[in-house]
Amino acid sequence: MAITSHDVARLAGVSQPTVSRALRDQRGVSASTRRKVREAARSLGYVPIQAGRSLSTQTSGRIGIVSAELSNPFYPAIIEPLHDELANLGFRTILVTDRGHEPVELELIIDGSLDGVILTTTDLNSQLPYELHRRGVPFVLLNRETSDPVYDACVVNNVSGVLDLSKLLIGMGHERIGAIFGPDTASTGLARRTGFARAVERLGVGLPNSLTFSGPFAFSTGFQGFQYLWEQKPTAIFCGNDVIALGAMSAAASLNVKIPKDVTIVGFDNMPMSSWNMFELTTVGVSLDEMAITAVGLLMQRMGDSDRDVQRVVMKPQVTLRSTHGRPRDITSSNS
Repeated sequence: MAITSHDVARLAGVSQPTVSRALRDQRGVSASTRRKVREAARSLGYVPIQAGRSLSTQTSGRIGIVSAELSNPFYPAIIEPLHDELANLGFRTILVTDRGHEPVELELIIDGSLDGVILTTTDLNSQLPYELHRRGVPFVLLNRETSDPVYDACVVNNVSGVLDLSKLLIGMGHERIGAIFGPDTASTGLARRTGFARAVERLGVGLPNSLTFSGPFAFSTGFQGFQYLWEQKPTAIFCGNDVIALGAMSAAASLNVKIPKDVTIVGFDNMPMSSWNMFELTTVGVSLDEMAITAVGLLMQRMGDSDRDVQRVVMKPQVTLRSTHGRPRDITSSNS
């Protein structure tokens, strides 16, 4: 006999409606009750009924997007074109936030209420892609990969991007280059750190540990990283993403350091905010609209054929020159 929500309710000592609300993470259920219900569901092996699905098509018309906290401006920038493309195809978007310190509740995205999932954030060793694959939930990775890349993904060629930026900086005469990297736990953070270090070494410029700083992909990482690196007086700083770069620019302003007169700062991602007049950040990236359309296309193909071969689409980024790069100050002065 199949396990039902009534069985979970009896084991947890709550009502059946409370079970439904707890497993859907709805309001009105205390944290202790929610935890008790989920423990009961796990112990019984209960999988919630596929709520909201059409009886004729067995589809819900809903696609989940797993995103980091929206205070990071990269995620609203990628979620908007994802939402628009899904809407064009007749799907509703359900946003699930991964706060990092609070893992995504698996029940929220495997309860059958979603037709597919787009993962815009995940760590290299995250179990979420594996669990989605094991449960038969169609999904695609966007701008992220796992340590075992056996899943559909649309990613940026990070190595190509950091090589182009390295050539730009060294071509302008920079030899004392610093870097503020993102986390190695994210595929983008690791690829950009190792790629940039190898690129500058290959081009004849070293990257000593004293000229590096790392942390989350956050404004605060850039702010703190610049304060630390500026004591070493680099002439240029590579930032692991644009959010870090904006933090570095803010720290520079607080120290009355002029960009690019005193130091060059470059980023990665080319998010829309980077083009604002107050920033005009030189950066590298791909079209987020194109990336979103590609990722949605991969997901639609996976939803249509769960047995198809895995596809990994790699997009080559382009450098966008704006106002935060220049030649080293001593070279500029000697040629004036």
